[in-house]
Amino acid sequence: MNELNVFVSVGGTATEQQEAFIRAVEDRLRSEGLIPHTVGRNTFSADAPLKTVTELLEKCSGTLVIALERSYFASGTEKRGGPKAIKLTDVKLPTPWNQIEAAMTYARGLPLMVVVEAGLKSEGLLERGYDWYVQWVQPEASALHSTEFNGVLASWKQKMVQTPKKVSLPRTASDLTVAELIGGLKPTQLWSVLVALATLLAGAFALGGKLFGAQ
Repeated sequence: MNELNVFVSVGGTATEQQEAFIRAVEDRLRSEGLIPHTVGRNTFSADAPLKTVTELLEKCSGTLVIALERSYFASGTEKRGGPKAIKLTDVKLPTPWNQIEAAMTYARGLPLMVVVEAGLKSEGLLERGYDWYVQWVQPEASALHSTEFNGVLASWKQKMVQTPKKVSLPRTASDLTVAELIGGLKPTQLWSVLVALATLLAGAFALGGKLFGAQ
């Protein structure tokens, strides 16, 4: 079986329980022929984190987001000072990189699997209702053997197998056909080209009229 590189979005662990859970997830992925890559955990670079994430995603077939508690607030206020202010208690938040890396994955059209620690604040791309299924679990190894986890993992893996990562070398403009060049333009860019061509043709006709009229 061919192995697939997968991006694992997870923050630095804070407790032994979190570390044990992440290691169990990584072992499970490897047993499925999926090689986990996480910036700052098993992948390092001298470049800025965002650039490193971008380059790593280009080499991976999909992303597994593991959202664990990073910050805790016993109490707080949402929309403080406004008429819709809401009192909050026992707020648990994950690393913001979960949101960033999930968005980057989705923008690339790569399969996304999301696992969220039970009790975290449900917001952004970690909410249910998007194009991916969100699993809420206790960060324990036993959660990796549930029918739900096994089913979602199998589905995510199948999507990656069916849509393998395409690696394309950069091409220069001279290598592209006219259709490819036009097809690669954004609507605003295409409109600008059409306007420029129309202006050029109008100028050519006007110049031709003057030249022939002078004869």
